[in-house]
This record gives sequence, C-alpha cells and structure tokens, in this order.
Amino acid sequence: MKTECISDYVKLKEEIYPCTVSLAMSLVGGKWKAVILYHLKDKAKRYNELRKDIPSVTEMTLSLQLKQLEKDGLVSRKVYGDKPPIKVIYSLTDFGKTFTPILEAITAWGNQIAMQGGEFIKNPLSNGI
Repeated sequence: MKTECISDYVKLKEEIYPCTVSLAMSLVGGKWKAVILYHLKDKAKRYNELRKDIPSVTEMTLSLQLKQLEKDGLVSRKVYGDKPPIKVIYSLTDFGKTFTPILEAITAWGNQIAMQGGEFIKNPLSNGI
C-alpha cells in the first residue's frame, strides 16, 4: 500500500488533511510561496532584496506569505540589532531546504513550457524604464 493511502486522514500540528498532497500543498501552495522559496534557495536575503526579486508581489502579500512560511517552519527570520534600523534576514530552514529538489523540478518544467509555447518578455508594466 502507498504511504499516502495508509489512513483516511493526515494530522500535522492539530490540522487534519484528507491526504498527504493536501498537507504538502497547504505548506507551499498558492501563487507566491514557491516563488519566495525559490528566491531563498541559494542564499539568505533581506525583505527589500525579495521585493526587488519579485516586483509583482505586493508588500502586504510578501509580508503575510513570509510570516506563514516562518510559522510552517520553511523559512527562518533572524533579526539583528535592537533598535531601528534593524536588519532582518530570511533564509530557508533545514526543513525548507528539503523542498529545493521540487523547486528545481518545477523551474525546469516551467522553463520547458515557456520555451515550447511561450516567450520571455520584459516587464510589460515598466514602460521601458
């Protein structure tokens, strides 16, 4: 029997999921979580670096997604200094790093789709700036 089929439900941290796919997608699903993890996979970054790397995400969304990723144990947030201006660095936890092979597979698949039927373009909202 497949591991994901050994029970009717999966429980993690008091949350109940119908299957392991549902559990995994609750951690990394949505429009921005995997993108944020992708930009942290090679090195730790400050909030503003992430904003520059992902210009189409709003500040509020980035902040909320980082908090959720931190709560779920995928991202670590370290604060340096005790009075403004403080320095905050985000990085993948050891648990977050276990998602790297999946990120690389998703990236390769996305590249393949773009090269076969799409095109790479400059930011259409930048007006050439």
